[in-house]
Amino acid sequence: MASAKVTLPSDTQILITREFDAPRDLIWRAYTEPELIKRWWAGERGTVTTAEVDLRVGGRWRYVMTANPGFEVAFHGEYREITAPERLVNTEAFEGIPNPDSNAALVTVTLTEKDGRTYLEVLTEMKDRAGRDAIIESGMEGGMQESYIALEKVAQSLA
Repeated sequence: MASAKVTLPSDTQILITREFDAPRDLIWRAYTEPELIKRWWAGERGTVTTAEVDLRVGGRWRYVMTANPGFEVAFHGEYREITAPERLVNTEAFEGIPNPDSNAALVTVTLTEKDGRTYLEVLTEMKDRAGRDAIIESGMEGGMQESYIALEKVAQSLA
């Protein structure tokens, strides 16, 4: 079972890398199509109730999940750069903190394919170390691992 690797390239950055046993175009679809996002984004930690995607530069996105045992978690952002199926740059704001937009991260997703497998890099850049450390300390890694396992299964189901 593949597992994502989390590294901290700088005081304000989190880099996630993972290999998927699925072609890049299917990972891209699972990553950007609302009905597919609903199937993987929450991992085993809840149910995605909202996945809004306006996939264009300047377009907005918003995901809401009802987490086990029942509280809501929501994130939103704006797409800054889209080069399908290889690169996606967007802001990401956690709605559970004060001033989410002014504390938003900049997230760059890069997908590279080799021999029918997809190599994912997600670089999250925060405005300061405290923001980066808050993400790391939130327990995000366990949920992310579950989500990426589900993402791989969803992409494989599209083949």
